[in-house]
Amino acid sequence: MTNEEPTDTKPPRTELRRALIDIVRTAGLETRDEPFQLTSGAWSRDYIDGKRALASGADLELAARAAVEAVAQAGVDGFDAVGGLTMGADHLSHAIAVVSGSLWFSVRKKAKEHGKGRAVEGAVLEPRMSVLLVDDVVTTGGSIQQAFEAVADTGVAVVAALTLVDRGEVAARFFAEQGVTYVPLATYHDLDIEPVE
Repeated sequence: MTNEEPTDTKPPRTELRRALIDIVRTAGLETRDEPFQLTSGAWSRDYIDGKRALASGADLELAARAAVEAVAQAGVDGFDAVGGLTMGADHLSHAIAVVSGSLWFSVRKKAKEHGKGRAVEGAVLEPRMSVLLVDDVVTTGGSIQQAFEAVADTGVAVVAALTLVDRGEVAARFFAEQGVTYVPLATYHDLDIEPVE
């Protein structure tokens, strides 16, 4: 289930978003002399650590408030639960849940082989619910796409997907094809780095 009118929404640079971009730039971005291979397989000189950038409780709260603000500005009228693929989405989704008063969930990289065999932990997702999907740093979009597929299988409506940093254009295209509003809080443009495709 998706929105009827997909949008790739680059939120305006509000005070919260400007502060967040500065936090990511100073605490999470490292430019190296030599190119290195990212987890996605792409090569870059720029390394972005979204967890290190938001390691401070105050910075994580600011990011969560910026996320809630940006999703509202994108025209999304609330959500019941927020989450994404563990571990990249965990810190941000938990903070957004606290700030927004919503439930949180975490998508396993592989469903448990024992117990109830769940792929999604935390909140029990039900078809009547609306969900905000999140991730920290997106390059080729593999992690957030995996989370989207697992969450969509529960029958919920994914009303938006939000990323802390988008290093390219792949995720925007994917969510446009799915009819889901996509909101990157910071892009490679904002950080003045080369895009990764």
